[in-house]
Amino acid sequence: MTDPIAYPFRRPSPLEPPRELATLRQRPVLPVRLPSGDTALLVTRYADVRRLLTDHRLSRNLNRPGAARISRGNALFQDVNIDPDPPAHTRVRRLVTKAFTPARVAALRPLVQGIVDELLDRMSTMDGPVDLNAALAFPLPIRVVCHLLGVPAGDVAAFRGWTDAFLSIGGHEPERIRRSMLELSEYIAKLIAAKRADPGEDLVSALISVRDNEDGRLTEYELHWWCRLMLLVGYETTATQLAGGVAMLLAHPDQLALLRADFGLLPQAIEELLRWKLVGSSVSMLRYATEDIPLDEGVLPAGSSVIPAVDSANQDETVFADPRRFDITRTGNEHLTFSLGPHYCVGTHLARLELQVATESLLRRFPTLRLAVPSTELHRQEHALLEGFLAVPVTW
Repeated sequence: MTDPIAYPFRRPSPLEPPRELATLRQRPVLPVRLPSGDTALLVTRYADVRRLLTDHRLSRNLNRPGAARISRGNALFQDVNIDPDPPAHTRVRRLVTKAFTPARVAALRPLVQGIVDELLDRMSTMDGPVDLNAALAFPLPIRVVCHLLGVPAGDVAAFRGWTDAFLSIGGHEPERIRRSMLELSEYIAKLIAAKRADPGEDLVSALISVRDNEDGRLTEYELHWWCRLMLLVGYETTATQLAGGVAMLLAHPDQLALLRADFGLLPQAIEELLRWKLVGSSVSMLRYATEDIPLDEGVLPAGSSVIPAVDSANQDETVFADPRRFDITRTGNEHLTFSLGPHYCVGTHLARLELQVATESLLRRFPTLRLAVPSTELHRQEHALLEGFLAVPVTW
């Protein structure tokens, strides 16, 4: 096997996928070196990735001898007190999933639309250029997730800094990461105490009820851990995808014109934007093979650290016609951006709702919306799990 190459790959420009993704599937398994210096096996083909995401032999639990780490300074997914695999994972996930059923998410549409309208009203009073991150992309999902979790409106602003540190894979010193996590943990403890004293209809109150009243099915530590996780990652992926998706549309005038002429194409447009996985690489998919796992070509040895490369699978030419073409009319778009199996994104329905409502409302409200800088001059966060844009300046 050849020497490992550095991963995540670098993008040639902000809206382009890494060049390696064009030919990566010529090698179904590729050794890579992570920011931590550890090595892993990158699985590149759609069929293999799809099977691995549902294979119980590929574990999310990285608390194992020799398991790779994403970063030396940030022990993501390596909490020794939490087992992120079934059945321990399943019992809590089942509770969380109840809050994100299609019916419950559909009932949130008026809330989402109201927040979007409020944010766009404010944006319309500003002199351009306006940073879409600050005006819409980040305020919307953080307000929605905090509503679901019962976080007071006055506390919403604090989460951005904590999240930046938590999702860092090299951009912050380990001490900054530890301090941010401590501050967040202290906040979560206070939030749980407040909800225990005065429960509401929110998800945190529901989890407390399970912890306190149903034979200890949820430990106190698990309660804290899940509350922290949902607050941290329940919004930034949607925010990053929303801002990047709008930038992608504005940088492709032919596709933008198609959408403006027929907003019935919006669901297909959102799926195509998701296929492009604008939030970043698949490094967060790091797993551990508990047994030998056969692939179409070769075997993943037991004890290997493995990354099912969703970003590569989404560009697989055997599944997607002309995959390097951004095409909002694409049908049968079975991308893997939301994963599959036991770790399928629990917030899928909510993310799609927010992306659709925000994108359509923005484009209708500002019919001459355009990027205020060339798309090649946008800048992404470096050394972060999510490769979001530092700013998306727009004008109209």
